[in-house]
Amino acid sequence: MWKSKLLILSLLTGLLTGLAIAFYVFLTESLSYILYLGEPFKTIPSLPWWYVVFITTSSILIVNLIILYSERAREYGVREIAKALEENRLTFTTSDLALKIIASALSIGSGFAVGNEGPSAAIGTMIAYRLNRAFKLPKELLKVAIGIGASSGIAAVFVSPITGVLFAVENVAYTLIKDFVGFVLLGSFTSFLIALSFLKPIIFNYSTGKEIHPDYVLSILLFIPVILIGVYLYLTLRDKVLFYLSSLASKKLTRIQKAILTSLIGGITVGTLLKITPYAGFSGHQVVEALINSKLHVPLTVIFSLVILRIVANAVSLYSNAVGGLFITLMSIGALIGYGFGEGLRGLGFAVEPFYFAAVGAAVFVGVVMKIPFTAVVLALEITYDYNVIVPTGLIVSTVGLMASAAFEIKKAMLRRKES
Repeated sequence: MWKSKLLILSLLTGLLTGLAIAFYVFLTESLSYILYLGEPFKTIPSLPWWYVVFITTSSILIVNLIILYSERAREYGVREIAKALEENRLTFTTSDLALKIIASALSIGSGFAVGNEGPSAAIGTMIAYRLNRAFKLPKELLKVAIGIGASSGIAAVFVSPITGVLFAVENVAYTLIKDFVGFVLLGSFTSFLIALSFLKPIIFNYSTGKEIHPDYVLSILLFIPVILIGVYLYLTLRDKVLFYLSSLASKKLTRIQKAILTSLIGGITVGTLLKITPYAGFSGHQVVEALINSKLHVPLTVIFSLVILRIVANAVSLYSNAVGGLFITLMSIGALIGYGFGEGLRGLGFAVEPFYFAAVGAAVFVGVVMKIPFTAVVLALEITYDYNVIVPTGLIVSTVGLMASAAFEIKKAMLRRKES
């Protein structure tokens, strides 16, 4: 009996999540066009600074007021949901879901550097949670339902079904995948088919399939220390910016005063970064698509500047309580680092195209920082279908992940030794 209910839940979760994600993405894009009087990447450079700052500041102030009204509009990401389930403290309402969609769409639409995959996964989990309660399934199946919802949300927003499944496995359903993978697949693929009717996936236009180019395979070994340095730069700079900004807020301020101060700092900073270049903000989806499919050669100085600006924008967005995820934002930073590495190799005489390394960098960066290596490899597979991207991604994400973990463990040990 419960299996038939779970089957229906999987189909309904995929259907409703696909429709909800399509609406959420269209809402975000529509807000960008309305707020910036057209395509933001074209209009922002010609708009006055005060107007851009007004948009970012007022938007994030509204988001912070929403969070003051309902903390659940911000607090639930997929791993937080899994933890809340284990601690038996998970509660959702329909208004929480609506407020989360509005807050996230406003955050991303106004230019804050957060992604839409976190809220998408949360939307899927919220829908699955409500359906689970409606069907009165056994309590032990709640985590399975959450896994179905998370995979459906990711599958829809990336228009990539297997990526959605692996994301759920690595974040929520890893202990249950053996017995319930069929239901997760059903929800993910249903959501994917619905989203495919409304949204477009990221596509790698220059795929050569299974044809291996030795220049790419050999040069990828040189990419390992570069992407490792990029990961360390991101984590270090992000934490320093967050620490500095957090120290500006006085403990004596009320919640509303803190919300206003946070919104002013975040809005003015992100607005200024958008005026420097619109590519410093927003989710990063446009950055990834442009880099992995462009044969234009961008100067290394521009690439490096964009890396720094996007890291700062992401840190400020997190500080400002912008509602969104990290997945696509991290992909954009990794794509920039990879593209810059490819340009550097071309300057040294290697016969390679930077967009290959942009694709590898995008997948590896998100895999290492978020500690989801399987999802990173499958993402590279579904976007590119190119062995010159998939094989290096698998090799690098595992190697760099181990090296990064070892480096930070050593750093922690040194800090403990200094304290003692």
